[in-house]
Amino acid sequence: MAHAHESNTKRIWIVFGILSVITTVEVALGIVKPDFLFRSHFLSTSLLNWIFIILTLVKAYYIMWAFMHLEGEKASLRWSVVAPLIFLILYLCFIVLVEGDYIFEVFKNGHLEWIF
Repeated sequence: MAHAHESNTKRIWIVFGILSVITTVEVALGIVKPDFLFRSHFLSTSLLNWIFIILTLVKAYYIMWAFMHLEGEKASLRWSVVAPLIFLILYLCFIVLVEGDYIFEVFKNGHLEWIF
């Protein structure tokens, strides 16, 4: 029995539009760097960096949702794929931010000097 071929052109354009809008917001924030986001800090980094991290996670989730065809799967399978990746990304961000801040404070306030 032959299956009818469905055109995914509309879906592809919707995905393209959503990802483009998120990327445009990220690029605009990176160019403009609003002072109230850039100067205020939360958990050792600026709010602007947290916005970049959150928008990147949203894009990663949407890419997995659309291009890995997770929207048609059961919720348990979706979360078994998405949850470990989000946890890993957040864990790596935490390690980089905490250790980077520690090293910065050691060089800033300690007796060691910047040699690079």
